[in-house]
Amino acid sequence: MTETAYRRVNARVTGIALAAALGGFLFGFDTAVINGAVVALSDDFGIDGAIEGFTVSSALLGCAVGAWFAGSIANRWGRIPVMVIAAILFLVSSIASGFAFGVVDLIIWRVVGGLGVGAASVIVPAYIAEVSPAAIRGRLGSLQQLAIVTGIFAALLSNAWLAGLSGGAAEVLWFGIPAWRWMFVVAAVPALVYGIMAFRLPESPRYLVLRGDVDKASQVLLDLGGVTDVNLKIQQIRDSLESEEKESLRDLRGSALGLRPIVWVGILLSVFQQFVGINVIFYYSTTLWRSVGFDESSALLTSVITSVINILATIVAILLVDRVGRRTLLIAGSIIMTVALGTMAVAFSFATVVGGEVTLEGPWSMVALLAANLFVIGFGATWGPVVWVLLGEMFPNRVRASALAVAAAAQWVANFIVSTTFPVLSGIGLSFAYGLYAACALASLVFVWWKVRETKGMELEDMR
Repeated sequence: MTETAYRRVNARVTGIALAAALGGFLFGFDTAVINGAVVALSDDFGIDGAIEGFTVSSALLGCAVGAWFAGSIANRWGRIPVMVIAAILFLVSSIASGFAFGVVDLIIWRVVGGLGVGAASVIVPAYIAEVSPAAIRGRLGSLQQLAIVTGIFAALLSNAWLAGLSGGAAEVLWFGIPAWRWMFVVAAVPALVYGIMAFRLPESPRYLVLRGDVDKASQVLLDLGGVTDVNLKIQQIRDSLESEEKESLRDLRGSALGLRPIVWVGILLSVFQQFVGINVIFYYSTTLWRSVGFDESSALLTSVITSVINILATIVAILLVDRVGRRTLLIAGSIIMTVALGTMAVAFSFATVVGGEVTLEGPWSMVALLAANLFVIGFGATWGPVVWVLLGEMFPNRVRASALAVAAAAQWVANFIVSTTFPVLSGIGLSFAYGLYAACALASLVFVWWKVRETKGMELEDMR
């Protein structure tokens, strides 16, 4: 292939990968959109504590179900229909959540949106991998993680803008509707864009071969992958599909508590990634910043700045993961997070509670602010993207898909537990909550040092 043709193929497939990665954008947007609305909607519906936590994290239940079934639906109907369905579910959820009558139907619509987000979180990276040339698959696959953190940033920026226009999330904005409701409704825009763009994407050649449409698969491989020996590539896809047909969850069985040791490593990586409390920052950061002395407007702006830091940290991880190595980055991240979370625990031990409102005064408010952002940097540059890299490559070929599904399900459950319990833990004391997350970060350091091996430079066929 000539240099000009190679660049044309890369440009075309990069554009397609970017369009597909908008599913990750929805993932990130849904993760953070609740952030600016949680206080106002809780006051509006008269909820607090565990109910507030469940309302925030209820979408994760839908995410777990959507992720679990996305693969089988995609094999039956195709990758593109799953993306379109995900966009429709998210579109319906965003509008219905904005006009919810009470906390019960808000939770229901959040779960509906979670179904779409969960499906997109599985099918998007799979689709990008299936249409990408091997030479640039890693870079294009990283667009999913970048899309997620960019979606978080967009949601926080949108929240801050809407609250600024109305004078507060609880204040009336357009048509007599409070700003917090518009925070949900505005999510319909990226959902609509994603659905329209998904319609224009070519189907995955892997799915086309699975359905026996070899001619279309060959054309896609030629147009997107620049494949010169199409017949050989088609045969390789057929061979891999025949191998996967023999794979089942039974292959994960082992002597260690019913599962192979490597599967437990994947599960615990997923659990530790969530148990350090990262999503507390993105779900409840506006509440956190208000506790250190910011008004609502400043708190929302600070949340936006934190999300930008997260984006930059993710870019750093993408640049370093193939140079420094996975294990080294995880160890460094565990150390940074332990220090940052421990510092936050100490800072909030000096907090005062008046009428249920937590406030920090003097230098401790700045200490907590700096420590929280150090935590985001430590996570974003290490555990955030690196765990997904490891989960995609650490398992043996025969059990990779099944083991990844189990590990991903464990991650959604852990995310749900952390998000739901934070209001209760913070009721005991923010110092206690962040101290618990710091202990989990320290435990993650011990776990990585003891059980996680380096996979940098290893071929997938060498994974055991």
